[in-house]
Amino acid sequence: MHLHPLIARLPLVERSAIGQLCELRSYARNETILASNECTRSFYCVESGLVRVVAQGRDGAQEDTEVTTDFIRRHDFYLGGSLSEPQYLAAHRLIAVLPSTIYLVPVPVIRALCERHHGIALELLGAEAARMNVLRRQIRRISSLSSEEMVGRVLHKMTQIAPAGHEAYDKRVTQGVIASYAGVSREVVNRTMREMERRGVLLRDSQGVHVPQDFAGTDFGLPPSAP
Repeated sequence: MHLHPLIARLPLVERSAIGQLCELRSYARNETILASNECTRSFYCVESGLVRVVAQGRDGAQEDTEVTTDFIRRHDFYLGGSLSEPQYLAAHRLIAVLPSTIYLVPVPVIRALCERHHGIALELLGAEAARMNVLRRQIRRISSLSSEEMVGRVLHKMTQIAPAGHEAYDKRVTQGVIASYAGVSREVVNRTMREMERRGVLLRDSQGVHVPQDFAGTDFGLPPSAP
């Protein structure tokens, strides 16, 4: 946590004190990090891996009814409630897309940090505003693009948030995850990817799934990846 961009500019003594109050946990691929309607006292900060934010459909037990609304990558965070209370009821489910390590930071620690350093509070507000803009654009795309175009855009996004070499994404990202974010069925994702392979615009190998950068335009508005 000492080198996380959110606190990297703070004095070493303060960074060390915050680090001692955090808990670092590791999660396996597809493991639930936080259940919806679970009471939590934590601000979730991704140190490594990739996490998805899931809104449950009407049939809560069915995977196909899960809708992925966002992805949290390295050095990004999730706070599903207000900083005004020491705990909150999670509105979403957090699931590790890839093996992930997460810092669990007590909400009061984040609140105190924002009170002492207004610049950090502004950074958090800016990140949340950017996330809402991305979600709005995603909803517009789902309603206006064909299923095939939507799948292509999501595959392209995966090369940015789960990279595995040049113009490729980690092959452990499942078609179910892609479908839940693209707003289509897994059958549509499977059919689209097979057609892309047939046309030679998608290649699977031991490194990952390769999607040429110019195959699908993107306007996901992602910030640059942290080094």
